[in-house]
Amino acid sequence: MRAQSSPPSPADHPGQDGERDVAFTFVQALAAELSGGKVELPGFPHIVMRVQRVLSDEKTDATKIVRVIGSEPVLATQLIRMANSAALNPGSAPVTDLRAAVTRVGLDTVRSATIAFAIRQLQEAPTLRGLEMQLGVLWRRSVQVASLCSVIARRLTSINADTALLAGLLQGIGRLYILTRASRHRSLFCDAAAYQAIEHDWHLSIAAALLENWGIADEIVQAVHESENLEREPRGAPALPDVLVVGTLLADLNGDASALAAQVQCAKPLQRLRLDQLACERFLSESANEVNALRDALG
Repeated sequence: MRAQSSPPSPADHPGQDGERDVAFTFVQALAAELSGGKVELPGFPHIVMRVQRVLSDEKTDATKIVRVIGSEPVLATQLIRMANSAALNPGSAPVTDLRAAVTRVGLDTVRSATIAFAIRQLQEAPTLRGLEMQLGVLWRRSVQVASLCSVIARRLTSINADTALLAGLLQGIGRLYILTRASRHRSLFCDAAAYQAIEHDWHLSIAAALLENWGIADEIVQAVHESENLEREPRGAPALPDVLVVGTLLADLNGDASALAAQVQCAKPLQRLRLDQLACERFLSESANEVNALRDALG
């Protein structure tokens, strides 16, 4: 089931005098892009789509995957490095070739490595010059969310940890899209509150549309779209959206004990994973080395 986007009205984003017009025009453009049904991330390397296409092909094999990844030497090197990282290869013999690396890490981690590579390439785009700080903040947050989601899935659920890692890495992709679009309207950054309101209201709908265009699995698209829904009450065992909500919360709270105490009272996915404040603090303490190792692997 595809995520349903419900964009807010452009009128929901008043600014200050001239800045209001810029914000209004910007939101209108976002609305038009979403309604047009073809959301693309400007400047994102084509290798992302090439890897996604080959991984989505039911007839694909390791040779095809290696050929596509090997066409981008920096990505190939990064994937081998990830396969040999402490997070993904604790105590095993090192791999030295791309085929062995792909086999070791699995297809979802190949996707994650490709996304990570593409985001880092995007950070060097000339059109985004001057936004290095914002891009760095988004990247560090994405890596933290992804690492937490992977460890949460492995330690607290039966959900595939590699899938959770990929979903976590993609959770902020809508924020990245908005930032790249806003780079053409630098006055938007003069009103931090207005920009944050636009980002808050739009990023999940944009992320869902973007991931659908990339052909990402429905399970991940839906999880990203629901990743800030603290009220979700699904039946059965904990699901990927629960993991993503909790990973996002813990990353954004960043050890704030009072904020965490407030969230455990109302965030149903936390309750679903049986994480009260004490359990959260214990989980963060006990998993710190795993989370740090994954962050290092992603770079």
